[in-house]
Amino acid sequence: MNVSRERTAFATIVRKELIRVLRIWLQTLLPPAITMTLYFLIFGKLIGSQIGNIENFTYMQFIVPGLIMMSVITNSYNNVVSSFFMAKFQKNIEELLVSPVTSFTIVSGYVIGGTFRGILVGIIVTLVSLFFTTLQIHNLFIICAVIFLTSVLFSLAGFTNAIFAKSFDDISIIPTFVLTPLTYLGGVFYSISMLPEVWRGISKANPILYMVNAFRYGFLGVSDINIYLSFSLVSFFCIALFSLNVYLIRIGYRIKS
Repeated sequence: MNVSRERTAFATIVRKELIRVLRIWLQTLLPPAITMTLYFLIFGKLIGSQIGNIENFTYMQFIVPGLIMMSVITNSYNNVVSSFFMAKFQKNIEELLVSPVTSFTIVSGYVIGGTFRGILVGIIVTLVSLFFTTLQIHNLFIICAVIFLTSVLFSLAGFTNAIFAKSFDDISIIPTFVLTPLTYLGGVFYSISMLPEVWRGISKANPILYMVNAFRYGFLGVSDINIYLSFSLVSFFCIALFSLNVYLIRIGYRIKS
């Protein structure tokens, strides 16, 4: 493997993805900020004032980490699934496949682009939340680690969706029927300790619950889930999806004619 060639290819893909995110910022960065502002107003201010405290924190303080994580998940996923599917649809990906660039480099470049957008949107939403409440930081390392790993994981998931998708309709099925329900039921708006025992057990089968709680722990120091278990699960899924994507690109699954 030519290291210099791989480094150049990786930098080129990343640069293309970063420029794409920043060039169309009205589509990639502004909508999440507006959407989360509405969440903060409706759920935090209006409904939250009627709910009271959860875990000794105001309802607004409790849901802010979950809403930040929700925006990170959505934007990391959407960035890669749309970008890679368009490259596949327009046959641009064939230029990469015929070049002497490894599958590892191709997957890594797209994932870094999705991770960049996810983290950038997370920062923007965090800044917006400061207009509505005060945030405390319990553990900065956990906050940074969770947001990075989550961005990587859902960038990889978006890449997988883009590989399997045959049409534009296919890239909206997973976000609509899988990602959105799992996110809303992932403890963003409530603590699972408030649920009956049966539903509490069912909720623990939702992987997003572990990410939301780990992120919330970084801010507030409270979590319904063991933090070490959360990190282990997210890391495992990152490795598994990365390996799967590299393999699918290597064999040209649904890409090579």
